[in-house]
Amino acid sequence: MGKLLLVLAFVLTTSLMADEIHWAKDYQEGMAQAQKEHKPVLFIISSHSCKYCLLLDKTTLKDEKVVQKINKNFIAVRSWTDKRDYIPAVLAQNTPGLPGIWFLLPNGDPMFQPLLGYAKKDVFLQALEIVQKEFNTNQKRVKK
Repeated sequence: MGKLLLVLAFVLTTSLMADEIHWAKDYQEGMAQAQKEHKPVLFIISSHSCKYCLLLDKTTLKDEKVVQKINKNFIAVRSWTDKRDYIPAVLAQNTPGLPGIWFLLPNGDPMFQPLLGYAKKDVFLQALEIVQKEFNTNQKRVKK
């Protein structure tokens, strides 16, 4: 009986953790992980006082498909302006509104201009697909 409870607890814990994005501790850790794993970076600049940042958190970034796609194909990094988290100057200067959603190469170079503001899950999923496809295409070119 004890083993059954232990297995059930493990399954429940694992399934609950699957619904959360695995955020890197900070920008530097995320970039190191991206280089090690050869993955693009989802870098979001937010503020706890930003209505649309909080809406993004409560809806899009809680969606099961979004979470799975990010955890599988990206290194996720979040910097909070109100916590004075590190944000590279070039990204901070080119993010006129929040949330600022950047997709970066493992070396930190932006892949595209940022998505600004709240993005519904369908738009976000589409952006993730486009970025992943572009990243994979660029990786194939680099390997040749």
